[in-house]
Amino acid sequence: MIEHALVFGFAAVSLALLMNLWRLVTGPTLMDRVLAADTMVINAIALIILFGIQMRTTVYFEAALLFAMFGFISTVAYCRFVLRGDIIE
Repeated sequence: MIEHALVFGFAAVSLALLMNLWRLVTGPTLMDRVLAADTMVINAIALIILFGIQMRTTVYFEAALLFAMFGFISTVAYCRFVLRGDIIE
């Protein structure tokens, strides 16, 4: 039963990733593209978690945590750059 749930999860997150890719390419404003990139990071984290569940190992969960921290910091830094013109005050 868990295999079917994993297949559905992979399909749903992959579809969401494709829709985010479209928003990243066709976003009318820069902030739309930033939000699409941030959402793509979240979807990539979900794919890493699903893969870790499928492989039955905890290494992927640690990788997803590191990727989440990197994604958050990079989104904040990019938004500061867009709004202020520099990252470090």
